[in-house]
Amino acid sequence: MPSGSSDGEDATLSPAERDLLATIRSASGLADLASRFDADSEHDAYFAAKRRWYDLREKELAAAPTREGLPGDCVAVDGTPICVHGITHADTRAEGEYLRDHVSRLLDGGATVYCEQGIRRMYFDDVPGVYEMDDYRWAMNRCRDIEVDVDARTDGFAASEFEDLLEDVDSLAEELRETAFSLIESGSDIYGERFGAALGDVASTFLTTHENLATGEDFESFRKTRRAAEDPARLVDLQRYYAKRFLPQPLEREWLRRHDSQLELMTHARNERMADYAVYHAEDAEPVHLIAGAAHQPGVAYYLERHRDGERDLAGFDLCG
Repeated sequence: MPSGSSDGEDATLSPAERDLLATIRSASGLADLASRFDADSEHDAYFAAKRRWYDLREKELAAAPTREGLPGDCVAVDGTPICVHGITHADTRAEGEYLRDHVSRLLDGGATVYCEQGIRRMYFDDVPGVYEMDDYRWAMNRCRDIEVDVDARTDGFAASEFEDLLEDVDSLAEELRETAFSLIESGSDIYGERFGAALGDVASTFLTTHENLATGEDFESFRKTRRAAEDPARLVDLQRYYAKRFLPQPLEREWLRRHDSQLELMTHARNERMADYAVYHAEDAEPVHLIAGAAHQPGVAYYLERHRDGERDLAGFDLCG
């Protein structure tokens, strides 16, 4: 079952729970979500939806069959199977060998493989038939457009030292978060998994920003990423975590755009780009496989489903030179 799909009946979900999932999936934005949740604010609606979505998706995914071969989500667009496979891209030998083995079989079967920018060079630099997408280049161009627009509107003002200070603070916060998560994870062997998870939740509460909420940078994703990097058989656990962690794309993108528009371009917006790129290059029912960071998988699958359902097209799509 694709990560954003609601196809089929799930016996573990009650009719009311299925209706709630459908309500969240159909919300066009945060204002619409707040109305549907009868929440006091869009902020409250976002947090309430995140909690309910996580629990209900956990039930839904538990009943979904596990794919054979390389784990991921597959969506048929105009008769062409397009699959997205989330990985850690931690540049470990274990993940590299695992991916090269699976990708070799995909290529032997006539598939075409595209990678998020950076992954091909990491794992497939010498493998014909594996290509690199233009997602980072596209996002950087968009970020530059934003910077030019901001510069034009602030022309004549001195550069803000405060912005430089904020960047330093953000960098230190990220370093502190990773250090704390590493210490908790390394101590789990001593004081146990459940206690480690509880400590991780506490650390996430204090060290996670509003932006991190929309990009999935918490202790559990940190832990699952580390473990999957060394044991790729656990990639499916990481993929399913993000499928539960992220609300549908319109909601996560609006939330993140309000807090950091450039970060939104470098994260969720690239999901849209990668899905469009795959559809643009899909040909005559030959399978297409995308390999991207696991945090991108739910979003890429979401936009592939929009193509499948005729709610999205390639109007205005251009390759980045």
